[in-house]
Amino acid sequence: MDSFMEMGTTARHNEIITALLRKILNFVDGGESKLFHENYSLVYWGKRTEPDCLELVDIKNIKNTEHFKETVMNELRRIEPDFMLFDKNGYIENKKRTRIAGFPDLVIEVWSDGNSDIEQELKKFLYSTSPSTEHWYIRQDSNEIECFIGSEILQAQFLNNILRTQNGVEFDLRHMSI
Repeated sequence: MDSFMEMGTTARHNEIITALLRKILNFVDGGESKLFHENYSLVYWGKRTEPDCLELVDIKNIKNTEHFKETVMNELRRIEPDFMLFDKNGYIENKKRTRIAGFPDLVIEVWSDGNSDIEQELKKFLYSTSPSTEHWYIRQDSNEIECFIGSEILQAQFLNNILRTQNGVEFDLRHMSI
């Protein structure tokens, strides 16, 4: 029974990821917005052993962009969100095109059984260090989506409604509701 439940949540996880990807790509297509997922990591300052010192990189404070791209970015810790959307906020990409620095406009995490409580808390804290990053958390066994901007808790959204970011981007995932 447990393996059947795991297959069910894995399938729903993949369905949500695929549906979100399609909707975000439709938004990004032809515009200045940039979507990152899967093979990209978001870099941050600090060590996991010192959680109060963790923070996303504010690229406005980077003086030498080339040095940062070539050396610093590869030394920084990284985290892998399911999706990062950069629309109005800027970013720096490393030379290998595998790491991103900056404050994403939107980060979406679809929690799976493999995400520990510690990992979930770490990601929530880290994304909250950017005052302009909206971050959403979708659980596979619920229609409710936890929503934040910076450290501010926003009103929850639900998969059985059209989802809207604070900047007006809409995602119609009602077919995904349970």
